[in-house]
Amino acid sequence: MPKQSAGILLYRRVGQEVEVLLVHPGGPFWARKDAGVWSMPKGEYSDEDGLEAAKREFREELGVDTTYANYQALGEAKLKSGKIISAWAVEGDLDVSKIKSNTFEMEWPPRSGSRQEFPEIDKAEWFDLPTAKDKLNPAQVVFLEELAKQLELDIPKAPQQDSLF
Repeated sequence: MPKQSAGILLYRRVGQEVEVLLVHPGGPFWARKDAGVWSMPKGEYSDEDGLEAAKREFREELGVDTTYANYQALGEAKLKSGKIISAWAVEGDLDVSKIKSNTFEMEWPPRSGSRQEFPEIDKAEWFDLPTAKDKLNPAQVVFLEELAKQLELDIPKAPQQDSLF
């Protein structure tokens, strides 16, 4: 049986815009990476309901209980590894300055014999849909597109940055 993961894509309306909450993975491997590495709060599960697992992971990664209602199924995505991710969207708001992630421990620096503790996520931010599409792990973009479809929105391309080259 392939590994399963479940997550919640929290969204809010700001004027005419829709923003989604994404999290950046913590730890030294991700510290200097940005585009394509953000995620919705999610995690693995085996013997529990997918939505309940997604709520648990949301709580663990953000330190906030999900008291929201009306979860919208966004479907599943299969990763190259074979893992299957299930996602739900829900409208709500969250003050990202108040998040408190759970932690993990790993040997750092490698082969040093020293162990350090790192937050599972080091930050959470709200992004408009075009920016979120660029920030989000490519395997999860399908959930952003499904949310836009359910909300009857288009995701325009993110504005191009001026380049000196």
